[in-house]
Amino acid sequence: MNFKKIHHIAIICSDYNLSKEFYVSKLGFKVIWEVYREERQSYKLDLSLNGEYVIELFSFPDAPERPSYPEARGLRHLAFEVECIEESVAELMDLGIEPEEIRIDPYTQKRFTFIEDPDGLPLELYEDRKGFPA
Repeated sequence: MNFKKIHHIAIICSDYNLSKEFYVSKLGFKVIWEVYREERQSYKLDLSLNGEYVIELFSFPDAPERPSYPEARGLRHLAFEVECIEESVAELMDLGIEPEEIRIDPYTQKRFTFIEDPDGLPLELYEDRKGFPA
């Protein structure tokens, strides 16, 4: 295998318009492509972050719920790197998004916090300041 990077992350949402608003208008992802697939009664929205394709947002009728608490088997959370955690938290709060308290990883000393998307998917904001341990 010659993996180069993660190509994208696929997310199935329960309310397409609410999730689109969250990822595009609140978190600032850019729309690359949006299509409604009539045969599947499903939207597919491709989103980019800093010009890089990262998320496929899907809607499907009657999609079953999935446990999303952090200790459930499967995908634990998505993490996004930020430069300054305090600035990011302030921006989120201005948008009506309430993050958890800022924590410090006891091993790396990196600071992070979590928010949830409209379906409860845990999203981590991870501060990566230069000069700190990796």
